Amino acid sequence: MSYLGVGVSPGNVAVYHHGSNLKIIDKRVRLTEVVLRFLICGLALLSALLIGTDVQVKEIFTIQKKAQFTNMKALVFLVVANGITAAYSLAQVLRCVLSMIRGRVLFNKPLAWAIFAGDQVMAYLTLAAVAAAAQSAVLAKLGQTALQWMSICNIYGKFCNQIGEGIASGLLVSLSMIVLSAISAFSLFRLYGDNNRKSNGRW
Repeated sequence: MSYLGVGVSPGNVAVYHHGSNLKIIDKRVRLTEVVLRFLICGLALLSALLIGTDVQVKEIFTIQKKAQFTNMKALVFLVVANGITAAYSLAQVLRCVLSMIRGRVLFNKPLAWAIFAGDQVMAYLTLAAVAAAAQSAVLAKLGQTALQWMSICNIYGKFCNQIGEGIASGLLVSLSMIVLSAISAFSLFRLYGDNNRKSNGRW
C-alpha cells in the first residue's frame, strides 16, 4: 500500500505504461530513421552519379569542347559531399538495423551525441554544397551580362539538364538530412528527459 492509501501504487502503474509507450515511440522513431537514411543514401548516390557522369562534347569553330562537372568547383564539391553523405548514411543504416535486431530501446549518451553531431555536420555540408552548386547553375543558365558571361546552357543543353537533376536530388538529400537531424536531436534529449523522470520517481 502506498502513502496515498491506494492499494496499487500509482507510481508503479505510471512507470509501466511509460515504459510501454517509450518502446512504441522508439520503434516508430527507429523505423522512420532507417527509411530516411536509406532514402538519403540512395538520393546522394543518384546525385553524385548524375553529376559525375555528365559529359557533353560540342564542336565550336572546328574545335571540340567538352563540358564536365570538373569544370566547376561547386559541382566537384557537391559530388564529394554527396559521396561522403552516402557513405555516412550507409554506416548509420547498418547501425540502426543491428540495433533493431538486438532489440535495444535506448542507446548511451556518448553514442547519441556522436550521431547528433554527425547528422548536424552532414546537414550543413549538404546544404552548403547544394547552395554553391545552385548558384553556379543559375550563372550557367542565365549568364551575367554585366560581366559579359554568356549562358553555356544554350550550347550544352543536355549537360545542364542532367546537372539540374543532380542538384535537385542533392536538395532532397539536404532537406532529408535536416529532418534526420531533428530526429537525432529528439533521440538525444529524450535520454536526459528519462533520467529526470527516474530521479523524480525516486522521491
